Amino acid sequence: MNTDQRPNLFYALCRRGGMLLLCLFAAAVTGLSATGWADSIYLITGTEDEGTIILDPDQKTPPDLSSKLLYVSSGAKGYDLTLQEDTTVTVRHEGTAVTVQSHKESISSILSRLHVAPSPLEMVGVKVSESGVDLNVASDLTYYDYVTENVSFSTQRVANPDMPQGEEKVVQKGADGVRSSVYEVVWSNGAELSRQFVEELSTTAVDQIVEYGTKSKAKPAKPDKQDPDALLTEHGETGGGIAGVSENTDGSGTLTLKDGTVLKYSGVRTMTATAYTSGHDGVGTRTASGTAVHVGSVAVDKSVIPLGTRMYIVAGGSVVYGLAVAEDTGVKGNKIDLFYDTYEECIQFGRRTCTVYILA
Repeated sequence: MNTDQRPNLFYALCRRGGMLLLCLFAAAVTGLSATGWADSIYLITGTEDEGTIILDPDQKTPPDLSSKLLYVSSGAKGYDLTLQEDTTVTVRHEGTAVTVQSHKESISSILSRLHVAPSPLEMVGVKVSESGVDLNVASDLTYYDYVTENVSFSTQRVANPDMPQGEEKVVQKGADGVRSSVYEVVWSNGAELSRQFVEELSTTAVDQIVEYGTKSKAKPAKPDKQDPDALLTEHGETGGGIAGVSENTDGSGTLTLKDGTVLKYSGVRTMTATAYTSGHDGVGTRTASGTAVHVGSVAVDKSVIPLGTRMYIVAGGSVVYGLAVAEDTGVKGNKIDLFYDTYEECIQFGRRTCTVYILA
């Protein structure tokens, strides 16, 4: 989930309907432009079955795209694409956007016509939609890649209040399977920089479910160290938890923690929370903000919660994650990932609904 760079995102096409959209590309083959774009890298999204297609001038043989009505012209310097006449094309480069109609010409020809002067390491992101074709010309490009991959089963731990503490029982055996997944892929200066797991769309894997006992003869004076929720609460809690909440009519308010700390918040969100840690699903030791991962680092969709936002998080009622900062990315929508030090803690946390107080 970590990376030191996060360029502006451009999104992959919806898998359904990809064939219709790709009909915008013509079957005509043209000569390569002398502008230098023929030897650039093309990142083409919306290819449905194959995911994103990379056209690299170093490839000796271009991919077979004839079944998708997408044809590649080749020459001494690399590959190019030809668009259907009167296709609406929007070119984005160095903070500007220009929209033109194609004249049954190659992408390199359009760029040359618009006097787009590339640097040696800039690439072309090709995004097809119902309204036309978007060409994003930049040295840093990010897209969502849809893949099918083998996956191992996960283990879910469920508390059983009727089972004595210290006992465990497997109530459902796990089974490996195949899943459809979304990855956030970052390219920089002509090379893939990072590939991070974002979301699981579907899977044939079966979770293993383990029940653990929480029944005790006597109520412990301190949090039960065998109770995963007690461990999570103690581990992440800041200020002893919330003693009181005062809410204003505009949605803002004040949190008073049990140790007397007072925090002002500007708003409250109900979000779906999962846990992550380094060394699993491609997560490294650095966040998208460049900081070292630590408890209190959370991953967000930065279009929902901006990076740098301070929060106070309570998950599932009994687990207080406490003070946190939006320092990482790799999730989509109204979701948040909470960093824990160990994989065991992540398994114990699972997936929960959480209350996120946006601190003022």
